[in-house]
Amino acid sequence: MAGRLIDDDPELAYQHALAARGRAARVGIVREACGIAAYHAGLWSVALSELRAARRLTGQEAYLAIMADAERGLGRPERALDLAKSDEARRLPQAEAIEMRIVESGVRRDLGQPGAAVLALQVPELKDERWRPWSARLFYAYADALIDAGRGEEASDWFARAAAADRDGETDAAERYAELEGLEIIDTEFADAEPGAGVATEAETHTDAGSTPHADAQSEADVDAEPSGNLAAEPSAGTATGPETHAEAVSDADADGETGDVRRADAEDE
Repeated sequence: MAGRLIDDDPELAYQHALAARGRAARVGIVREACGIAAYHAGLWSVALSELRAARRLTGQEAYLAIMADAERGLGRPERALDLAKSDEARRLPQAEAIEMRIVESGVRRDLGQPGAAVLALQVPELKDERWRPWSARLFYAYADALIDAGRGEEASDWFARAAAADRDGETDAAERYAELEGLEIIDTEFADAEPGAGVATEAETHTDAGSTPHADAQSEADVDAEPSGNLAAEPSAGTATGPETHAEAVSDADADGETGDVRRADAEDE
């Protein structure tokens, strides 16, 4: 349980590990889990105590880098360097050795030694063309060290490499690169939204700018042309209005004219 919670809720993960420790305090892996959980929760002293106990019980050195970083967190950089330079550190597997290098570089920066911080990370793995699980963290730490050393242009390049290698989003390398280059990061979730979603159309843009689109003007004209229901009632059936009245008047006049012609013809025959 502690392992599943350690990234999302380190405090709760530590509480679970502490409960397991209460039941199996002499089991090395339990003390190791408790120490790692305490480290992620920022409990440096507890982490050191638990990991030292795990080291005695198991004889393993795999978490030596975590112990060195905990010493650094307690403000004891010299002790952290002692662990980094110890014989046990030289025997660490590759992944743990890289983590120890990252911790050592951070300690050097804390001590105001930016050049030494850069040198601590100049290892063969830095030029490995194949990405490893530690590549993103190594590239990122190296870029950070370069920043402190006043080598911003090189740092930008290494932040870009770290961002490319960081497929799980473990670091903020992309943001750091964008900051150095003066770029703006676009949210890909917004970019993948439906076409037109959240984007102003041309008509909306004109409207916002204060100019009314032709379609809106036409709609307003149509509204103005419609009679109000209270002021103009519908004409009743049989009542002629407008052009119809004029047509009927013309028809009546034509009919009267024809009647007059017939009467004059009758009078002549008589």
